[in-house]
Amino acid sequence: MHKDVESILISEEKLENIVNSLAKQIEKDYNGKEFIMVGLLKGSIVFMAQLMTKIDLDFEVDFMVASSYDGTESTGKVRIDKDISIPVKDRDVLIVEDIVDSGSTLETVTRHLLSEGAASVKVCTLCDKPARRKVSFTPDYCGAEIPDKFIVGYGLDYDEKYRNLPYIGVLKRSVFE
Repeated sequence: MHKDVESILISEEKLENIVNSLAKQIEKDYNGKEFIMVGLLKGSIVFMAQLMTKIDLDFEVDFMVASSYDGTESTGKVRIDKDISIPVKDRDVLIVEDIVDSGSTLETVTRHLLSEGAASVKVCTLCDKPARRKVSFTPDYCGAEIPDKFIVGYGLDYDEKYRNLPYIGVLKRSVFE
């Protein structure tokens, strides 16, 4: 375990099981449909890379950059810094995200894609932290509901560090306070 991590919240083995389970659900729901899988950078990249390899369907891949964070806190103001390049009009879109926290980013991105003409927009998140929700938002696919702790690893970061940890751990408060 990394010296800055207080405890492991989701082990490597549990992450593998989560990804496999979500992939099966997505395959069932999107069977017969060609869809666009959209990762929200940078946090989703590890999760999305693993998820993609487990889904035995045809789909396109793209990425967006949207953020509402300043350090460890959500500002509540979401900005889209990079939009997807694939046209979404009349297409099904699956957003892949590392964590749903306040819900503001995903609410904004979902509205944006629907305003661009997407036939449907669903969200697959690795972690859901409903205790921090500021808007009414529920992901369509959720790997794990987690407590209100600051987590890192498996793509999740603090100050661009810890993304490479193979598990999800709780960051020691002394690191970010």
